[in-house]
Amino acid sequence: MRAATSNAEMRLRFAVWVWAVLTLGGAGAGSFEPPRVSSAPAGEGPDRASAERRSGGYPTKIVLIAGGPSHAPGEHEYRAGCLLMKKCLEEAQAVEVVLATNGWPVDVREFDRASAVVMFCDGGEGHPVLVGDRRRVLASLMSKGVGIGAIHFALAVPKEKAGRHFAEWIGGFYEDLYSCNPIWSPDYRVFPAHPITRGIKPFSVRDEWYMHLRLRATADGVVPVLVARPSDAVRAGPYQEPKGPFPHVLAARGQEEIMLWALERRGGGRAFGFTGGHFHVNWGDENFRRVVLNAILWVARVEVPLEGTQSVVTDADLRANLDHKEQGGWFRRGVKALRRAVQGRP
Repeated sequence: MRAATSNAEMRLRFAVWVWAVLTLGGAGAGSFEPPRVSSAPAGEGPDRASAERRSGGYPTKIVLIAGGPSHAPGEHEYRAGCLLMKKCLEEAQAVEVVLATNGWPVDVREFDRASAVVMFCDGGEGHPVLVGDRRRVLASLMSKGVGIGAIHFALAVPKEKAGRHFAEWIGGFYEDLYSCNPIWSPDYRVFPAHPITRGIKPFSVRDEWYMHLRLRATADGVVPVLVARPSDAVRAGPYQEPKGPFPHVLAARGQEEIMLWALERRGGGRAFGFTGGHFHVNWGDENFRRVVLNAILWVARVEVPLEGTQSVVTDADLRANLDHKEQGGWFRRGVKALRRAVQGRP
């Protein structure tokens, strides 16, 4: 396997590839189909977990729930992001990672034997957990001590419909008009002594880092993991939607914000919330990726290595499995995001 490409170079190559897709589209974009590291898509080839299943063993099972296509190309790439996590986890540990696409497993028996469920999907009124009896299904899993994690938009639920569930299960949630979603570059420098931070070095990644979430108090079990102090300019916005600024966010000037937290639930079960994950290219950053992989293993009660979860993601991996999205109203946003990525500015 060739050496991993630097994050800066991967960001540039990814941006150029997205530009080609946005500009040429249709058949013309076909010539820009990203190269594959192997003949199988990332995370879908033979792995250690499948070998264990063939031998009759039962490795720790993790269910990743990926949402359907959303946002502009390169943004909210739920399936591609989950396939990257699946690839990295199964290469690093003897675990079985099951991927459920379009927001929920086709058969709820996919949850059988699961040690953890991690959601990376759209939120708000379109959150998959709001459909039918899915909250009851998750409540049953939580009562059995199954771990749970939510990444980025999956943290956003209507307060009156699922706020109390997320506060109980995960430790908090993104509340509309209380929380905010600026694009900024937190400077993560100091980390607590926790399995999730193993192998993590100081880093800063530009993303849509949600902040001012509705969290349980640290005295109530929440452990801040990724913490940074946004500038006054970040607090003043604009945010992504709505643009803000919110008076209560401005009033918190000088205070730190929590962008990743961990929770050990009363009665058993672990949880984490991670507010980044908007830009798919950020999975190419070693520390960004490792802290999430560590968190997934931790909630699944798999021992996190002292050096952290080791993984390699190439630029080809980042370009694999992206959703085919309609350009339509997202086209202009995609072009603007591409220009910002190439120029290295918000």
